[in-house]
Amino acid sequence: MILVTGGTGLVGAHLLLHLTHHNNQIRAIHRKGSDLERVKQIFGYYLSAAEATRRFSSIQWIEAPMNDIPSLEEAFKDVRRVYHCAAKVSFDPRSYHDLRKANIEGTANIVNLCISHQIEKLCYTSSVATLDANLGEEYIKETSLWKPELPHNQYAISKYGAEMEVWRGSQEGVPVVMVNPGVIIGPGIWDTGSGVMFPQIFDGLKYSFPKKTGFVGVDDVVKVMTQLMDSDLQNEKFVVVAENRSFKDVLNLVAASLGKPAPSRELKPWMVYLGWLYQSSIGRWTAKEQRLSRKSHQTLFATSMYSSEKLQQELNFEFEPLEEVIARTAEMYLKEHQDGQAK
Repeated sequence: MILVTGGTGLVGAHLLLHLTHHNNQIRAIHRKGSDLERVKQIFGYYLSAAEATRRFSSIQWIEAPMNDIPSLEEAFKDVRRVYHCAAKVSFDPRSYHDLRKANIEGTANIVNLCISHQIEKLCYTSSVATLDANLGEEYIKETSLWKPELPHNQYAISKYGAEMEVWRGSQEGVPVVMVNPGVIIGPGIWDTGSGVMFPQIFDGLKYSFPKKTGFVGVDDVVKVMTQLMDSDLQNEKFVVVAENRSFKDVLNLVAASLGKPAPSRELKPWMVYLGWLYQSSIGRWTAKEQRLSRKSHQTLFATSMYSSEKLQQELNFEFEPLEEVIARTAEMYLKEHQDGQAK
């Protein structure tokens, strides 16, 4: 039995699709109120309606919050491998304690159960946000360690804490592999993460920004995860980045694929800073999520280049070109938008 956490997210849903292709026995954890129908719709991007329903129905779904130990114990019965994809994503400073509870404490619970159930192997989906550049090195890689003296957002801090829990598990006898993807692009989740680029461009996004960072398609992330789990590699981490591109370039590619105008204006640091001031002032009186932090006016304009050389050497892995990933994702967005289902 294979257990997948975060199965209703972008990576988790595509991972489940991949695993069902091989007729694995699969159990997936979800939170109360999760959109399971969205997972079936993602399956339908790649399969006939009947086959998507059959694959989806073959998965055993269990409602088990990451901090509900009795429910998690039930989910771990007869499980031999675990893919831990679940995570809370937020850049609102007020979400710090919720991020810690979900990402650090939740991961600690998963690791503890992996130890007690003597799991054969654990794959953890982390982020390049936990890696800081080494002085004098152009590219960030697996040996680029976290530097606590540098500014980090709340999400990055929580993911780094989660990584420490995973490494603790490796020291207590659980073989682990960890992936650190860049910005993941793929279809199906249009209201969070990189998926928001598609409806924003479709609706006429005016501004871009020049930040350069690593991007990768969701299918490649899933392929890397499953190949690592099937390999003899253990207690290793891997940067998963197909290309280093600026957001301006990526937004232009999205616009071209959607047949819409590319953003014609470029954000300036002072604009972001004023946006943070406005957001933080009204945020004290509203429950609306804050998407800008005090450091956003710096980090949104920084350049971070990543190297996946280790992954390519170990697995001889070849990434899909980003243009193809974006074109396919845009095609699926347009179809879903025309059908009135994009959300």
